[in-house]
Amino acid sequence: MTRLAFLIGRGSRLPNLLERVRAVSGLETVLVLSHKKEAPGLAAARELGVQAEFFRITDWYREHTGQAASELDQDAKNQLRSQYMTTLARRLTDARIDLVFMTGWDLVLGPTFFEYFSGAVMNVHPSLLPAFPGEEAWVAALTYGVKVTGVTIHFVVDAGIDSGPVILQKAVAIAEDETEDSLRGKLNIAEDEIGPRAIELFATGRLEQEGRRVSIS
Repeated sequence: MTRLAFLIGRGSRLPNLLERVRAVSGLETVLVLSHKKEAPGLAAARELGVQAEFFRITDWYREHTGQAASELDQDAKNQLRSQYMTTLARRLTDARIDLVFMTGWDLVLGPTFFEYFSGAVMNVHPSLLPAFPGEEAWVAALTYGVKVTGVTIHFVVDAGIDSGPVILQKAVAIAEDETEDSLRGKLNIAEDEIGPRAIELFATGRLEQEGRRVSIS
């Protein structure tokens, strides 16, 4: 049995993901963690009987120093961030998680996290990587004027921004009258399709990674 955890932001796509992965044989969704102040995805997870919690780094700063992040110097924040990442990884290992799937989680995972999880972290990104990494990739695609963008599911192997080996991609055409909202809607549909597929491939042992290349057996 593959034990799955989601790391989310608000979790707007999470209900669809949870419903789709429920049908995957040999997979159990065990835990959902969010780093956002408002995360409706947590309520959706709880309704399906999945443990779901906030784990915000801003709370971590305040709990350990009595100060807000804006009041701390960079050295203090770096040290606390490393401790936060270690604790995050331990929470996942304590739950015996086999696969971590990130959707909307925009905190860069630190090196200490990957001491616990190697080759078992996936992220969904709204572009055809390596094009348009980082935040609001669909806005960047529209601004650049490309005719096709899409969605990428990739492994996260280090602290690089959307730089890990590609697992699956799905192209999405950009219409002449496309808006940011309409394009984001198209990308959401693509995410809902290939995200669960990547999870299923991992759970059934069909992904093989060699360097930057990921093959499907």
